[in-house]
Amino acid sequence: MNGKRILFVSSELVPYLPENQVSLMSYESPRVVNSNGGQIRIFMPRYGNINERRHQLHEVIRLSGMNLVINDMDMPLIIKVASIPKERIQVYFIDNEEYFKRKATFFDADGKLFDDNDERAIFFAKGVVETVKKLNWAPDVIHVHGWMASLLPLYLRTYYKDEPIFADAKIVTSVYEQGFEGNLNAEMKSKIAFDGVETDVLEGLSTPNFNNLLKTAIDYSDGIIFASESVSEELETYGKSKGIPTLDFCPIQETEEAYLNFYNNEVL
Repeated sequence: MNGKRILFVSSELVPYLPENQVSLMSYESPRVVNSNGGQIRIFMPRYGNINERRHQLHEVIRLSGMNLVINDMDMPLIIKVASIPKERIQVYFIDNEEYFKRKATFFDADGKLFDDNDERAIFFAKGVVETVKKLNWAPDVIHVHGWMASLLPLYLRTYYKDEPIFADAKIVTSVYEQGFEGNLNAEMKSKIAFDGVETDVLEGLSTPNFNNLLKTAIDYSDGIIFASESVSEELETYGKSKGIPTLDFCPIQETEEAYLNFYNNEVL
């Protein structure tokens, strides 16, 4: 990767959360870049079911302390870090007591989506951008994994469109199979519009379901990876209609060659 900078932003990541397609590929793709001469930064939410003692998370005071405004509420941003020793990879965690203290990721004890998942996604997207700005680390590629991270492309291309540190960055979104059933909070669109995002670009989020979140991410991406063997036909058709580079599903043993080629020759 010749020193190229890749920012990975993910809903889930092993070893901090159980292995699934998103958490595994969110680990594997930065590992590939890291072992091939690229520079990486990884961000994920600090869910309450992550064992901070076992994984040795600690707060970074110089990056914490900012308040993010979410739907006219000031929400403190806390940044924690940990390392994956085997790969010498550092991970940044976006934290907030209100949004991420609970001992679960996306669903309550009855299997229902948390009512504030929409605000958690907004907070995560804005928290990542503000932290990268503080790090003064300009990425060449921003690779998004998982629906909790799916608002990042929208925010980068609208709310943060004039930030010079992201001016030349290319956005890649990995599309996985269905992430949840049902809809997020019906007020999601108005909460994003509160940040000054034009309502006409938010029409797709009038029904904030999984497919529409991913379509919104695709709308603001420069490349798409279909990261599951069984991606919904609706999303595959939508993605391939955009006229931007796409990468079809490949088995994990073929990931290294396929992803490096996609970053270097299709996106950059």
